[in-house]
Amino acid sequence: MDAKTKKIIRIISLTVAAVMSMFLVVTLVQYNGQSEESVQVLSKLGSRGDEVRAIQKKLKSLGFYTGSVDGIYGVGTRNAVRAFQRSCGITADGIAGPKTLLYLGLDNSSSSLSTADVNLLAKIISAEARGESYTGQVAVGAVVLNRVSSSSFPDTVSGVVYQRGAFDAVRDSNWTKPVAASARKAAQDAINGWDPTGGALYYYNPAKTSNKWMLARPVIKTIGNHVFCK
Repeated sequence: MDAKTKKIIRIISLTVAAVMSMFLVVTLVQYNGQSEESVQVLSKLGSRGDEVRAIQKKLKSLGFYTGSVDGIYGVGTRNAVRAFQRSCGITADGIAGPKTLLYLGLDNSSSSLSTADVNLLAKIISAEARGESYTGQVAVGAVVLNRVSSSSFPDTVSGVVYQRGAFDAVRDSNWTKPVAASARKAAQDAINGWDPTGGALYYYNPAKTSNKWMLARPVIKTIGNHVFCK
């Protein structure tokens, strides 16, 4: 092989190496960019800003937070988030991630329910959970929505609420009473995704229920006077 041929081969080799290096750099940049975009920003200890302020405000309205609404995610906010997460039955890590924001109703998700559906959900909550804690009211709303989503029940709020024998309150004096303001808020929180029951389809008051079939349902949890089950 003469010197000229060797020189040409050397130039080709260097060119190929340069092209491969550029390809590798571009690939790494794109990969890193995708990785950064795929990481969701979470509010956690040390975070600051409007989202933290919204979290604090909502937790305060729900009775979980007693500190200042200052937009600073301190220990008090973290502990309040943990307490809220425990009440919802989700991982209590003190981090306001997507699921926690959903349960708080702060994920800006839009509801496909009509105004009439929302009002009816608030009405059944008010009638069925009158005297229950706020969490207990949200829980009743969650059961209604869980039934709407289940293939075993009607697929509308009105269908579930007015299903024969489903809710005693539809037939008693509570149905005609004014809807409580807390029930309207509870309906919206349930619509936003807060389900304190952990997916329950049924609930009952053990002091008022003698139905053997209902009493035999697998229990998920008890909230106030109601036992929630599958």
